Amino acid sequence: MKNILFNAYWVTEEADGTFKNQIIQRNTDELPQNGVLIKVAYSSLNYKDALSASGNKGVTRRYPHTPGIDAAGTVVESNSTNFNPDDEVIVTGYDLGMSTMGGFGEYINVPAEWVVSLPTGLSLKESMILGTAGFTAALSMHHLIRSGQKPEDGTLLVTGATGGVGSLSVAIASKLGFNVTASTGKSDKKEYLERLGAKSIVERDVVDDKSGKMLLRPQWAGAIDTVGGNTLATVLKSLKTHGNLACCGNVASPLLSTSVFPFILNGVNLLGVNSATTPMNVRKELWAKLSGDWKPNFSSIEIDMVGLNQLQNKIEKILQGGITGRVVVEHKCS
Repeated sequence: MKNILFNAYWVTEEADGTFKNQIIQRNTDELPQNGVLIKVAYSSLNYKDALSASGNKGVTRRYPHTPGIDAAGTVVESNSTNFNPDDEVIVTGYDLGMSTMGGFGEYINVPAEWVVSLPTGLSLKESMILGTAGFTAALSMHHLIRSGQKPEDGTLLVTGATGGVGSLSVAIASKLGFNVTASTGKSDKKEYLERLGAKSIVERDVVDDKSGKMLLRPQWAGAIDTVGGNTLATVLKSLKTHGNLACCGNVASPLLSTSVFPFILNGVNLLGVNSATTPMNVRKELWAKLSGDWKPNFSSIEIDMVGLNQLQNKIEKILQGGITGRVVVEHKCS
């Protein structure tokens, strides 16, 4: 393998238990020798990356570490006949950025089984505007459609709609013809959500019921929930008969307190969305759709392009719920 110096966002655990973040120079021979060496052109910032960068041992067990669960770039060397030097590729999910050095470094070295060829119709930059957030939104739609959800069934609710997964869920669902209601706590983002395709916007209090009722007035034919906690419980109680709810986030809480009544009286389906371990055949199918009929209008999405030296500020903001749309990390390595 080639020995190449590169820059990486580096998180270390200090003796006092705190975590330090800095940009350091590394060598590609220090990376795990997994088989496919990739020069990363773009990555993106996700909530899980911010947790890893903050020392969350539930995400990353061992430090020092480079986060970044997304990466797109070109193959430098490969031990697989499926990939050749200069091939443009995408890596999202699996263990990237968790215990394996991730996309916040200018190079990664990963197993060939994690790598997807960049589909025709997407640029490397566009693939990271999507990233895990877009893939999760697409996987949520995949589960809903597979469970029988159709535009003519009625309104589809998206919670946490200004975040990465939420924004792209609104954009993709709207493009597929669904009548989308977006839920958000950011009242100043109404025009943004309408630009993405939302037909109506509701305050997040609407989906944060504290009445203690087991069931609520049916409002939504289906939903994508990125929030978790009481919002997830409220939406479950508010689904119409035989509605489907794709659960893909827990920014409010990982806990769910509800009753069996939405399931046994209204026959609703709660669909778990795990993008990290999606089988490769489904992964390729969804990336093909995201480069084709499901490709959102990127001009409608708020996109913040940053370099490694601007990343720490964005990490702090995403942990505070202060990010709208997508943060894309651009590597300008030689």
